[in-house]
This record gives sequence, C-alpha cells and structure tokens, in this order.
Amino acid sequence: MRVWMSGGGTAGHIYPALALAQLLLESEHDEVKYFGTSRGPEADLVTRAGIPFLALPARGFVRNKPWTLISAMLVLTASAVRALSMMLRQRPDVVVVFGGYVCIPVGIAAILARVPLIIHEQNSVAGLANRILGRWAHLVALTYPESAVGFGGAKKVVVTGNPVRPAVRDADPVAGRRAFGIPPDALVLLVFGGSRGARRINQTLVDAHTKLLEIEDLHIVHIAGRHEYPCVLAAIAGAGSVPERYHLLEYIDDMGGALAAADLVVARAGATSIAEISVLQKPAVYVPYPHATDDHQTKNAASLAQAGAAVVISDDRLSAPVFIETVTALLLDRAQRDNIAAALSGLAIHDAAERLAELTRHVHLDR
Repeated sequence: MRVWMSGGGTAGHIYPALALAQLLLESEHDEVKYFGTSRGPEADLVTRAGIPFLALPARGFVRNKPWTLISAMLVLTASAVRALSMMLRQRPDVVVVFGGYVCIPVGIAAILARVPLIIHEQNSVAGLANRILGRWAHLVALTYPESAVGFGGAKKVVVTGNPVRPAVRDADPVAGRRAFGIPPDALVLLVFGGSRGARRINQTLVDAHTKLLEIEDLHIVHIAGRHEYPCVLAAIAGAGSVPERYHLLEYIDDMGGALAAADLVVARAGATSIAEISVLQKPAVYVPYPHATDDHQTKNAASLAQAGAAVVISDDRLSAPVFIETVTALLLDRAQRDNIAAALSGLAIHDAAERLAELTRHVHLDR
C-alpha cells in the first residue's frame, strides 16, 4: 500500500503523522511519502525520521492581514498543480492529511486524482484546512467526538484518538531520569510550552522557580524553546549560574524520556501534548494558549478537567503566586496525583495509531 501523508506548521500536526507512518513502515508491503514545506518543522522532523520528504511551496495567510490571502491562494494553487502532477504519475493508494495549510493542495490533488482521502483532526475544534477538505474525504478520524460538528459533509467520521509516537508511548522513566542525572527518588516537575515554547509560561516559571526549589528534593526540567532559551537563561542565571536542580534546555529530542521521568507536567493544551501526557498517565497542569484558533486549547483541556484528569489554569489567571500554589499543592500531595493518573487511565487511547492504520487499510481495500 502506498500512503502519502501531509501535515505541517507545528509539531502537533506532525508527530501523529509520524506515529502512523512508523507503524505502516513496520510492514514490508507499505510505502510512505510525506508532503510539507521546506520552511516548516516537518522538513526536519520527517527527514530525521527517515521518511521520504517532498517539499511544496505552500504558505498560509495572516488572518489579521486579509490582503495576504491573494498571494497565499496563488501559491496554494501552484502547489496543488505540482502535487496533482506527482499523484497522477505515481498513483498513491491513500492520502492521509493531519492539518496545516500545506494539507490543502495535497488534499485537493487527491480529490482531483480520485485517490481516497483520509483526514485526521487532533483538536476539539476542527482546523481550517481540515474543514475545507472534509466534505470530500472518504473518512475523517477524530481525537475528540465534539469536533465532528466541523465535518458535517464527510462520508464517515470515526473517533480513533490521537496517535502517539512509540518513542513516547514506550518511554522508560528510569532512563529518562538517568539522562538528566536526577536521582530515582527525587520529585520531578517538567515544564514546556509546545514545540515553539511559551513566553508566558517561561516568564512565570522564572519568577516562581526560587520558591519552588525550596521543596528539598525537587528537580525542575524546563524546556524553554529555541527562541526563548537565551532570555530564560539570562533571567535564571543572572550574574551567576543556573541552580543545580534546575535543568534548563532549549529543545529536547527525547520528549518521551522527559515525560516519563516527570511526577508533574505543566504545559500548553495542544492536542498532541495532551495525548502524549495522557498516554503516560502523567498528572498535568494545563495553561491553554488563549489565541489558538477558536480557543481550541481551552476546549481540549476542558474535558480532562471535567473528568478530574487534569488541572487547568487560564492564561489570564497565570501568575507566579497562582503557579506556585497550584504546583506545590500537587507536588506535595501524592494521593491527588495518583487520583489524576487513575482518571487518565480511563480516558487515554493507547492504540490510536493502530486504529488509524487499520482504517487506512480498509479505505484502500474498499476503493
């Protein structure tokens, strides 16, 4: 089976695609190719995963600058023509897209070439690219049932969950702590803001870290993001050095190890971050990014909070005192963290990649 994929712009669209790709490639009979842009994070992440990557010159538009829509449409049209030409020559069996504007030309090409199209939607509110393509899709796979309202014209809608990479799903907590030099019996707080970092969370942790490190055996692992790292380093270290139990990184390849090592996680509420944290049953405090499209991060986190499977702090309430109070209470209360983990065990879908792979094969066989 020849499967072409696309998804880009953020790691939240790319990692679920890689989870499916890696599962399909375990079969000697399947072939996977990936379409993205050379400027997006997909170019690096897909190439490093060893999957053939084909770049398109697609680009989106700036929502508060509507005049950029004209140039974006011209580039997307050119990209669709290029993708269609390749599709007619090479005839993939199925196309699976995961969101991001680069999916639009790839999905349009699949529709015109009459190649079955599958859409995977990670968030609780469907993204624009997926909504545009949804009415022509053979199948729409969802993480959250509530996002089905964005796909009223789709032929078939199925809840599969959000695929999680094996490197995260099977991560070893002992190895994760060893990588940071953290003792097995220490408390570990992991803080990160998604693939691009989160300035507001970074600044809050900078203000809160001295008080938090008064907890005797606490280690803080802070992944600040490549753009934010220099400012965070300067603020934490000042004229001295980073505290011994403060592990500051700009980026990490082994995110699974960092998550597995943690007793508590603080993060934005992107769907892929939630899926990865949930599948490892890690208690978490989510701070939804308030400017995400249709405020979907707040909706992503809401269902977990309602089930007692997470704590949510809205971005406008985030401050050092609130952060310290919330995080300290959870770190010092093992029973509460265990209750959250137990609640997660009934919600997390561990075999989302397998479900999506099976549906992909069915769509191929039914064409």
